[in-house]
Amino acid sequence: MMKFLLLPPAVISLVCISGHLSPPAASESSLRLLFMGDIMGHQPQIEGAWDPLHARYDYASVFSQVAPLIREADFAVANLEVTLAGPPYSGYPRFSSPDALAEACRECGIDVLATANNHICDRGLHGLARTLGILDSLGFASTGSYRAFREMRQRRPLVLTKNGITVGLLNYTYGTNGLPTPFPALVARIDTLAMTEDLEHCLSLDLDKLIVFLHWGGEYRSLPDLSQRETADFLFRNGVDIIIGSHPHVIQPLSCEYDTATGRHSFIAWSLGNYLSNQRQPRRDGGMTVLLELTKNDSLTYISECGYYLTWVRRVDSAGHTRFSVLPCSIYEDRGYRDLSPEEGETMGRFLADTRDLMQRHTRNVEEKRFSPIEKKR
Repeated sequence: MMKFLLLPPAVISLVCISGHLSPPAASESSLRLLFMGDIMGHQPQIEGAWDPLHARYDYASVFSQVAPLIREADFAVANLEVTLAGPPYSGYPRFSSPDALAEACRECGIDVLATANNHICDRGLHGLARTLGILDSLGFASTGSYRAFREMRQRRPLVLTKNGITVGLLNYTYGTNGLPTPFPALVARIDTLAMTEDLEHCLSLDLDKLIVFLHWGGEYRSLPDLSQRETADFLFRNGVDIIIGSHPHVIQPLSCEYDTATGRHSFIAWSLGNYLSNQRQPRRDGGMTVLLELTKNDSLTYISECGYYLTWVRRVDSAGHTRFSVLPCSIYEDRGYRDLSPEEGETMGRFLADTRDLMQRHTRNVEEKRFSPIEKKR
């Protein structure tokens, strides 16, 4: 793995200190990016979203408490780890969630969905194609899986531009659970030969930063494995600035650093954990939301702010009905968990303690941010 060092004092204005860098000058512009982990659709989530009064599925309340933060971003990106293949709906192992899940994601402010993951082929060509069709109809930008070769050439990389800053986003998965990619669809795989071609193409574009969202690593492992480290090393050596990871279903550490040899910032989040799922085991019942702010002046674009928010998935079973919601942990912690049951408070507290212990031991130059008060755009 490439070794990174902190910036020397002579350029300390660009170093991430407590998650913040020096404020941009008037001539500078900034772009706020938000990244969320796995959005899953297990069977209890599908059943819990059914609204018998209106005879429809409704996921709006799932994201209502975190929506204010998501809407503050210029671009909010998440991993959609289900298909939208239509009925019959089902959870693991062949996911197909109601379209209402994607509708709620869009309503809460998510702009971009990464679709290269091990479940995108769960329902064959129909499931993959219908998923992308629904995302298109809702106004999402998406990348990672494609209905045909021409679409892949058009959407890889996905180029996002706002406030005078342009970033490219690539998305790859380690595999699709042994299921073949149905012709003529394509799913981007973690393969150095294919990625080299993409990276060379990206270097020919006028991008300020290049981001790679990867579905990789061992499930339920809190530290990256050798394969992840080798892949990250390859990507950083070939021009990638930011790496965001998903798939382990637990949080892995982060690092925001500066390479004195190349003069480049780099950021990596090895795994964001579960943003929404029915996994209730310790460390699997929550995730992190990563905030990156990019600032651009006449000479360079750099990471001017970085941090992470912790979220926990609440499951409430009442009168035979199950409700899920993504909770902003720091707000509930600041209230002494009084809005939760004693068992829920203890469980969220354990998630926070485990995550903070991991971060303290293995994260470099990225600090936890708190949801309250919600930060406003400049």
